[in-house]
Amino acid sequence: MPDTPHLLVPYATLPSASGQQALASLQLPQLERLLARLSLLTRDSGDEDSFDLPHERALARTVGLPASAGGALPWAAWQVQQSGLADTSNAPDTAWAFVTPCHWQIRTDHVTLDDPADLQLDEAASRELLALLAPWFAGDGIALHYDQPTRWLAEGALLAGLATASLERVLHRDLRLWLPDPQRAAQLHRLQSEMQMLLYTHPLTDAREARGLPTVNAFWLHGAGRLPAAAQPVPGAAPTVHSELRTPALQEDWPAWAQAWQALDAGPIAALAEKAARGNAVQLTLSGERSALTWHNAARSLRQKIAGVFRPQRFADVGQQL
Repeated sequence: MPDTPHLLVPYATLPSASGQQALASLQLPQLERLLARLSLLTRDSGDEDSFDLPHERALARTVGLPASAGGALPWAAWQVQQSGLADTSNAPDTAWAFVTPCHWQIRTDHVTLDDPADLQLDEAASRELLALLAPWFAGDGIALHYDQPTRWLAEGALLAGLATASLERVLHRDLRLWLPDPQRAAQLHRLQSEMQMLLYTHPLTDAREARGLPTVNAFWLHGAGRLPAAAQPVPGAAPTVHSELRTPALQEDWPAWAQAWQALDAGPIAALAEKAARGNAVQLTLSGERSALTWHNAARSLRQKIAGVFRPQRFADVGQQL
């Protein structure tokens, strides 16, 4: 039996007043055509303060990670398992986390985290920075490993059971709302302060400023924890994630967000609606800042079919639930 196509659309709605205004003006005929044929399968309810976003929890479920609104998804440990790095670790069942070098914009009343991609770190610069910071992390029992220019792997017992907010949750926002618990993460908070002082006067920072590049003045730790022994992937195809709405949503560029939505509606959504119209099994997940809804085209009663024709689901109404 072929896998059921499953589309996952993050940032389908945003809770801000301007986001809701942009939502109200959207015309998405293919999406509403599709929703008329689907029934609600699952609902993931959370809030805007959850450490992980609903679409991240949806993806976690597909790979067998325990997904809850508490914000303790061990993505780094899962990545280590996939890469085989755990096989070379001194303690294969240790805890892991991602460490992302970044730039904090520090103001009197808020601290925001800029997109790490804006740093323009290449592998050489990232490895040089890692070599500088690794001894400081090692002093707290945390070993750093290079993974990507803006993402390293951290290994250590300190990372076990630590609830950390995902990087995407805090981008361009006041990150103080999502700092780890001060008591559980006292050593990390101290390490953060030490890194800020070290980098403030370091020649690496001077060299970046001379080139007109943003400075690295902090790090964000995310995806921490141990991989559960019972983690098993969910059978079937993983959802296809359409992330075109992400950047305009995070930047609150509502005309661009609406344009990206209309392109999705005319493309992937229309293709999925056509599959559903031909009687093929499909799934659709729409995710916002708080919650996510998943629909499928399971067998429906005659009454449900009639209701779908005369009282179809409107995206504007659905969006209020996300």
